[in-house]
Amino acid sequence: MPKGIDHLIINSPFIEPTCHWAYEREAKSFKKLAGRRPAGYVTASPGKASFDDPGIFVQLETVNRIRERVSAWRAAGYPGVTGTTQRLLDHWRDPERERRFFFCQLEAIETLIWLTEAPAADRQGIELGSDGGEFLRQCVKLATGTGKTIVIGMAIAWHILNKVADPKDRRFAKHVLVVAPGLTVRNRLEVVKPECPESYYDAFDIVPSALRDRLRQGKVRVRNWHALDWESDERVARKRTVDKRGAKSDEAYVREVLGDLASARNLLVINDEAHHAWRVPAGEKVPGVSKADADEATKWIGGLDRIHRARGVLMAYDFSATPFVPTGKRSNEEALFDWVVSDFGLSDAIESGLVKTPRVVVRDDGTPTARQYRSKLFHIYPQVSADLNRKAQPQEPLPQLVTNAYYLLGQDWLETAKDWREKSAVTPPVMITVCNNTYTASRIAFAFERGRIDIPPLCDPERLLHIDSKVLASAEEQEGAAVTAEPEAEDDETNDDAPVRKQTKDEIAEALRRKVETVGQPGKSGEQVQNVISVAMLSEGWDAKTVTHIMGLRAFSSQLLCEQVVGRGLRRTSYDVDPQTGFYTPEFVNVFGVPFTFLPHEETEGTPPPPPKPRTRIEPVRERKSLEIEWPNVLRIEHSYGTRLVLDPARAKTLHLAAHETIQLAEIAPTVGGKADVTRIEEIKLEELGRRSRLQTIAFKAAADLYDQVKPGWPGSREVLLGQLVRIVERYLESDAISIEPNVYATDPLRRRVMLMLNMNRIVQHVLEAIRSESTSQRTLVLDREHPIRGTGDMLPWYSSKPCAATARSHINFAVFDSTWEATEAFTLDHDSHVEAWAKNDHLGFEIHYLFQGGIRRYRPDFLVRLTNGTRLVLEVKGVESDQDRTKREFLREWVDAVNAHGGFGEWACDVSFSPSDVADILAKHGGAE
Repeated sequence: MPKGIDHLIINSPFIEPTCHWAYEREAKSFKKLAGRRPAGYVTASPGKASFDDPGIFVQLETVNRIRERVSAWRAAGYPGVTGTTQRLLDHWRDPERERRFFFCQLEAIETLIWLTEAPAADRQGIELGSDGGEFLRQCVKLATGTGKTIVIGMAIAWHILNKVADPKDRRFAKHVLVVAPGLTVRNRLEVVKPECPESYYDAFDIVPSALRDRLRQGKVRVRNWHALDWESDERVARKRTVDKRGAKSDEAYVREVLGDLASARNLLVINDEAHHAWRVPAGEKVPGVSKADADEATKWIGGLDRIHRARGVLMAYDFSATPFVPTGKRSNEEALFDWVVSDFGLSDAIESGLVKTPRVVVRDDGTPTARQYRSKLFHIYPQVSADLNRKAQPQEPLPQLVTNAYYLLGQDWLETAKDWREKSAVTPPVMITVCNNTYTASRIAFAFERGRIDIPPLCDPERLLHIDSKVLASAEEQEGAAVTAEPEAEDDETNDDAPVRKQTKDEIAEALRRKVETVGQPGKSGEQVQNVISVAMLSEGWDAKTVTHIMGLRAFSSQLLCEQVVGRGLRRTSYDVDPQTGFYTPEFVNVFGVPFTFLPHEETEGTPPPPPKPRTRIEPVRERKSLEIEWPNVLRIEHSYGTRLVLDPARAKTLHLAAHETIQLAEIAPTVGGKADVTRIEEIKLEELGRRSRLQTIAFKAAADLYDQVKPGWPGSREVLLGQLVRIVERYLESDAISIEPNVYATDPLRRRVMLMLNMNRIVQHVLEAIRSESTSQRTLVLDREHPIRGTGDMLPWYSSKPCAATARSHINFAVFDSTWEATEAFTLDHDSHVEAWAKNDHLGFEIHYLFQGGIRRYRPDFLVRLTNGTRLVLEVKGVESDQDRTKREFLREWVDAVNAHGGFGEWACDVSFSPSDVADILAKHGGAE
């Protein structure tokens, strides 16, 4: 849980939120602020997002203005509404109600009413956007699990009852078409039909009993979008069929789609899961949108356009938790509907206790991902996409990371299942997996069925539901069964000799559809299901209150998709209010593999101002004074030499020079109007440099550079020193100690001299290190006079926008990471038994001065560690070493040797970790008993 939050639920679900959690970038924690969170959403920050970047919050200005005016209108007693509307509002807000409505539900319906019935003066200045169509749309944004189906019922009742009371009032309709994205949602919406035996009007007391007969005078038809399918003449012409009849006319189309509503005029349309219902410009392709999604949107909105032309659409109310539409600019860019009028988002729903809280993986003891320093379990798919995208056979093993993830998530599921059994729960908790394709789903189902993922309860075939989506399309189009799988045959209660009728495909599909739709519902076919494996169908329209664990094994290109998938597990199991607080108790859903961060990537027109980079305050912790690490503040190490310098080229390390690392040619061009004129390119070559420089000249220049660095520790005359250095360099340049690649540069004298000149600093550095190694007689520490000793407690507070994590055994509150290995090894340092204290060396002032390419540079090793045996270990994290890295190591080893030789600063050691798995061995090697 985020730092600073001891309880997420801080608002009652029945009143307007009075406070909200806000993220403080610098403190890297959450703070509770008074007042309601403004309506809005979050976009990703421009450029490369960091681990802690909370994104850019974009306020919905129109929604916020509507909120204020609806609040004032509510406080004034709803002026301007009809008598019927007033009666409904009084009924809905009756404090004595047995089943109270949530505040978000009441605000949503009040907003729709205000936009229709409030005095015109109150609504002045409110302008809503449009999708470019000929009928009006208004969108209600409600988080998954907050009860939008009830709000749909309230809207239908409000319209029908007002139209029945005054048939001449053109603001209302008593004929309603409800459109859903699929059969699952469509069947769930049957409860908004007044004649439905299980209607919400009765179950949730939406309509006063005295008005329910009037409600039945209206008609509600619920269709899935496939029923709105239509074809143009152009499509018909392209069909390979002998049926050459043209496309249906609007009149014929309307009679077919609307059925018993075919004669109705000015219908009210309600689009549920309305983010599917967006307008696709004729003949255009939207980047990043599949043809299937584009066809669905086209048929849905195109069908409503035909209905509007033939019968008239009074108004379309859109309901969605994620009402975003592709912008067509980039494949991952989406924009919020411009006609959103009410917003109660997921953060609001969590803080009001209306939904479960998603929990995602933030840290583990493995290597984090390279890009964002997160646990690989946070978004599993990128690590294993190559394997999961294969058309693999079911029996092929799953990637190790996937199996590892299932064992971790499965173990947590086992603990939850045990807790539920102890509490005498009728149904088990459910784990769902959302896969990238049917091949992956089959492999996972096979792994569970054969016990390859050895979590026995989840391997029970009677409780495992593998949904095969390859045969769903035709059933959806026919408004028949929506899913198929391999269910076991039902028991035959007749005698053994009686013939057994073979189930049809539709019957099998219908039986399985009922099982899918009733997961977690006592007394129904899906009651005992506890492991659901599927592909796309779980992203929309499927909800089970008993979902406690989610595994995502697919690409998540936007936070919209993340929220849709995680939304399948957000519905609460209990709505019991704590009588002491008036709040709901928290419930959770644990998520692996879905990079759910509350940071949607959707953007609206225009670019909002970028926020300051997220920063964390880094500082020593007073209470951890015992964990302070001190070190000698060495300015430099002076070398003393004998009267004879020694360098044997045969024993010296080979210096490797590569032509591709040495720029020998450059192209330049003049700039015109700030742009380079590529028609006027000229080349700069360095061949002339080689012609001018003899080998003896190169040797003398190198010797002169060496002289300045050796002279402070030389006891003899300058002339003798320079003479020795010239001879040393000449022998070195003529030896095999220098390797030049490719060979043509080594054998061609001109090119060789060019390479030697361009790498002069490296040659000098290499020779100097060799001389010091063979000729140094004594090393002397030179300490800073004012601060000879420094420690972690001397560090001043500073701020970082890099990834970081809280520490336990460090004097510094957070460790800041420069690589994923550092993050992994910081975790180890906080837990290894050989470690007494440690610190990430950032802003501590611990530096090793070294020479490289002719200049003095500063090297800051990654970690300082105080081991339990008293040794101070300087630990570096590095993969492949460059020449510069090797130089750093040599100077670090020299620093350690000189400090230990001094004897006044304890025992020091240094080491390099070349793999996240070797740090434990390094700590054991240096941390053993003295």
